[in-house]
Amino acid sequence: LLIAAATGVQAQNVAVGNLWHVPEATSQNAIPANVPLTTPDVIFSVDSPFNFSGTNVSVGTWLASSSAFNIIENTPGTLASLMDNSTQGTLLSFTGTVSVTNGQHFTVTHDDGLTLIIGGLDLGFNPGPTAPVVTDVVYTGPTGNFPFQLVYGECCQGPAVLQVELPLNAVPEPETYALMLAGLGALGWVSRRRRRA
Repeated sequence: LLIAAATGVQAQNVAVGNLWHVPEATSQNAIPANVPLTTPDVIFSVDSPFNFSGTNVSVGTWLASSSAFNIIENTPGTLASLMDNSTQGTLLSFTGTVSVTNGQHFTVTHDDGLTLIIGGLDLGFNPGPTAPVVTDVVYTGPTGNFPFQLVYGECCQGPAVLQVELPLNAVPEPETYALMLAGLGALGWVSRRRRRA
């Protein structure tokens, strides 16, 4: 039974991405307060490391550059549209859970700005427009598993680059817990029956 329960175990160790086209001025300040409260134009999943890149590319091509999957286009035409067309930019919010250690380095190649928050701690990246730049930041928070949010903005018609390795943490889905409990319960039942025999 435990084997049966184990085969049903599915863990989520991916980041969920939400993408919106926004006015150029909004995409120039990649902070959580600028993340729209509306339905995302596109929802997707992506594994770490992120390796998004491209110049004058469509949203679909940019997502494919880092092998995004489970792509859902809520606003028709978004995947075929440019990441930035000088009047309309793109803002993305990535969420998930990471396993981090105090003193851990996060090195990000980005063009344009981003904000990375782990367990409520802002790591201090530049949220504004940048030329392609590599930024290294040290995580100074506690060691453990914490939710993260990475907000990335593409503006100013330059390359759209976001390359970072996040230590994504596998989070068991609710069905996994139910299967594990059922397996443990069955083991207890078998054990009690053997003791009686």
